[in-house]
Amino acid sequence: MMPGVHSIPGILPIKSMNLPTPSPTPVLSPASKRLLPWLVAVAFFMESLDTTILNTAVPAISAALHVGPLSMKAVLASYTLALAVFIPISGWVADRFGTRRVFASAIGLFTLGSLLCGLSTNIHVLVACRVLQGMGGSMMVPVGRLTLVRAFEKSELVRQMSFVSIPSLIAPMLGPLAGGFIVSYLHWRVIFFLNIPVGLIGLVMVYLHLPDFREERTYPLDAVGLILFGSGIALLSYVLEVFGEHTLSSREVIGMLVLSVAMLLGYWLHARSIAHPLLDLTLFRIRTFRASVSGSFFTRLGIGGVPFLLPLLYQVGFGYTAVQSGLLIMPQAIGSMSMKAIMPKILARLGYRGVLVSNTLIIGCLLLLFAAIGLHTPIWVILVLAFCYGSFTSLQYTSMNTLVYSDTTEAQASAAGSISSTVQQLSISFGVACAGLATAFFLPDEAHATRVSMIHGLHKALLSLGVLTIIATLVFRSLRRDDGSAVSHPKIFHP
Repeated sequence: MMPGVHSIPGILPIKSMNLPTPSPTPVLSPASKRLLPWLVAVAFFMESLDTTILNTAVPAISAALHVGPLSMKAVLASYTLALAVFIPISGWVADRFGTRRVFASAIGLFTLGSLLCGLSTNIHVLVACRVLQGMGGSMMVPVGRLTLVRAFEKSELVRQMSFVSIPSLIAPMLGPLAGGFIVSYLHWRVIFFLNIPVGLIGLVMVYLHLPDFREERTYPLDAVGLILFGSGIALLSYVLEVFGEHTLSSREVIGMLVLSVAMLLGYWLHARSIAHPLLDLTLFRIRTFRASVSGSFFTRLGIGGVPFLLPLLYQVGFGYTAVQSGLLIMPQAIGSMSMKAIMPKILARLGYRGVLVSNTLIIGCLLLLFAAIGLHTPIWVILVLAFCYGSFTSLQYTSMNTLVYSDTTEAQASAAGSISSTVQQLSISFGVACAGLATAFFLPDEAHATRVSMIHGLHKALLSLGVLTIIATLVFRSLRRDDGSAVSHPKIFHP
């Protein structure tokens, strides 16, 4: 092969002169290499926790700010919208300004936004500060993941990714429980103030131990693509958040949906016409990348709504308190952590195709089992089911997140991370929307609702999500037996 040409499985060779030029790789000390996964994991935890901790605190905050509980949807949605809009530029910003500066700025913005949220005196200021929080959060996850990809060999990625993904699995489980505890025994402002000491410590650790990866040459930011894609994603996310809102007519919702699709279609046409688009859609020519990203999206459509449905089943259906409901969900976190140690061995033995096809099927079947539990189901059965569900979802997330980088070059890592993180954020919104639609379709209206009818309705919603997850298995069947070997078999990656 000629010098300066990279070979990427599944697509034509690409001349290196057409790709950003990586700067010399920073040399990490042993201490920094040990602390780096912890630093990224804490940032992941902060970002993930903030998406759920407000849910149980909504009544208390709305009363304190003298607004109706429905008005608080803007506070919840503004954070998600900011994530969806700014994640796509995270890769370009990291390449341009360096991972250390961007990661530190992300933590700083998130911490400042948390402080201002805690000091807010009205809902309008709180919404604006949540956007500031989201801007910081949008950079933390993809830039942190990119730093790991560049700091560790591909053969080490499974172990490191499995470690840093645990906080993103635990946080949604702890969020509602922590939010309820804080508003019950402390003050709602403490929810935001908790981030301040963690953020300040994180800033110090970033400057001491985070390597500074950057590109020597970057291309101008695709401003037109940012406007088209960011606006389309923001509007689509907003439509999903307010779907079913009684203040919006069907015509208004459909109009916004059509406009968002038109902008996203416009971005697709725009991205095909320029050399360096905001999101490099040519990466989808790589089979492993395409299967990982699309499979992640369709899998999360099913399992993304589980954190929304299970608390409803336990509290509204079975009559448990918020604390009891949280305790029933907690074994998922224990299962996630227990899977971490054996995950690399499982992937090395079975391969990505074997793991993702079988694991997706198992998760779908577990959702069907959740739909079978009732008022007389023993508690230990629910706890065991939650433990198993947490274990297999942990394996699923880590497998999908590491497969993204299996066949991408170092120069493509930031673009791959941006697309992966953007799709994950979208799939979370879509997953909750799917759960909401299923719940609205199967649950009876309030005038005819009984405990038994509520349980049956939630069971049907869980059944529909389980079937949807099982169907997602088809996406991973496109993988080959040896796909992902660069990140699951060290001997293959190091000849």
